[in-house]
Amino acid sequence: MPPCMWACGNRLTGCIPYPTWSLYQSMSWMRSHPAFFVRCAEVVPSPCCGEALSVIGSRKRKLVDEGGDCRLLVIRRLRCIGCRKIHHELPDCVVPYKRYDSACVEQVVSVSEAPSTVAADDATLRRWKIWFREQTVYLLGCLKSIAIRFHQDPVEKTSVPSQSAHHPIGHVVGDASGWLARIVRPVANSNLWLHTRSACLSTPALR
Repeated sequence: MPPCMWACGNRLTGCIPYPTWSLYQSMSWMRSHPAFFVRCAEVVPSPCCGEALSVIGSRKRKLVDEGGDCRLLVIRRLRCIGCRKIHHELPDCVVPYKRYDSACVEQVVSVSEAPSTVAADDATLRRWKIWFREQTVYLLGCLKSIAIRFHQDPVEKTSVPSQSAHHPIGHVVGDASGWLARIVRPVANSNLWLHTRSACLSTPALR
């Protein structure tokens, strides 16, 4: 089982019951809808306050691969025993708030002369590129901050002019396959992952 990352959810104050019949209904539903259960082999503390996490249930999450096939994941919902925030356990193949797996997004945002083989429309591919280009400076800052927090020497800025949005990121995490997952995991586990723009920003209603 690959290591997992955590995507922070909303704050809840009460306990969410997960009775025996809910588990039975889930198992009955699984007979006609094959899915993959996701469970982390590590013990990862809450990214918000560092306290332990307790399992309170699960939810379904769809993930689209390069060929356009949709897989169904059953991910666990966990609550921090300290701050009571809810988190979802995600495998490294998932980019928070993205329907396609990380390998697809990585292929598109990487600079390559070969055309993309991801089964997605041009508008989606264009949004991914814009999203990554806008987030590059922020993600680099997060990685440097995490390195300093764990008493590691941050990578010095390269003297070679950057040719793409991926170039400065690759200087930190390498260019080998899976570099996007190597960015997402520490940033998300440090509670630094940004929500989508539509979820974070709002404009006052005009009267």
